[in-house]
Amino acid sequence: MRAFSIVQPGRTELIELPQPKPAAGELLLKSRIIGMCGTDLSTYRGKNPLVSYPRIPGHEIAATIVELGADAPPQFAPGMDVTVYPNTSCGRCASCRRGRTNACKFNETLGVQRDGAMKGYFTAPWQKVFVSEGLSLRELSTVEPLAVGFHACERGRVAANDVVAVIGCGMVGLGVIASAVERGATVLAVDLDEEKLALAKQVGAQHAIDSVKHNLEQELVTLTNGLGPDVVVEAVGTTETYRLAVELVAHTGRVVYIGWAKAPVSYETKLFVHKELDILGSRNSLVEFPAVISMLREGRFPVEATISATVPMSGAGDALRQWSESPGSYTKILVDLDK
Repeated sequence: MRAFSIVQPGRTELIELPQPKPAAGELLLKSRIIGMCGTDLSTYRGKNPLVSYPRIPGHEIAATIVELGADAPPQFAPGMDVTVYPNTSCGRCASCRRGRTNACKFNETLGVQRDGAMKGYFTAPWQKVFVSEGLSLRELSTVEPLAVGFHACERGRVAANDVVAVIGCGMVGLGVIASAVERGATVLAVDLDEEKLALAKQVGAQHAIDSVKHNLEQELVTLTNGLGPDVVVEAVGTTETYRLAVELVAHTGRVVYIGWAKAPVSYETKLFVHKELDILGSRNSLVEFPAVISMLREGRFPVEATISATVPMSGAGDALRQWSESPGSYTKILVDLDK
């Protein structure tokens, strides 16, 4: 079977691998559509500290069940379309003992610490597999990144009376917006790209702020009657946006970081104490897959509008290169393994 490998930073190739067999408790899955995300771009650029090379990417998954291993339960059957929770947990570390298995110290995410699903077939424990329940393959491939955004909202304890500023309207940021809107919050979407801001409005953001054309601090002050946002979610991962989140949030507000800054961040730390802030990290997702699937099933998210390009596996390398050269031009790239 064919697989797509990032051999080293900036270099990709198609390789041949033997088709796997499902062990007891596993399902054999045929990869159908794989979404590429910012983590894959960082791997391609050599800026992902969690990755060793070569690495097969792929953790935003739409697949079809081919075969059941022994002991797989009867609710699964060949031919079912599914998505897959891509993370592992050890059950022993401090995070796992607290029930926060998404932040397991020894987590291995598909396509990051272990090879992912951008290959013809792969196996997964049945407990990690979610049946489509009426979703298209393209919708299934967006469940994982949207769930990451949903989890960030949970971390920020977003409630109906909150004003939430979301910095970065890529797929994960759009997931934050969708979740915050569902919770009844007022959402202020912030980005550099007008098309992504238009998407944010489609998802439900009440205000969209182009931080190139407008003074972001003044806009947020005006829109919050001088108070500042109750919650700021950083979904970009730059030193500038990391600092902005702390500077812009209201006194006693919450800052949630999803993106990883690629360089050390220097803070005016007096703001932490003076504002008495809650500063929170958000990693992966925990129990949010069913909520995202429900939202998609009910047609409450514009999946097709978020897809910037669909390419075959043979075009995945060129797509990564083009994305690296023009990162602001893409929201979501899908790799269709049926092509």
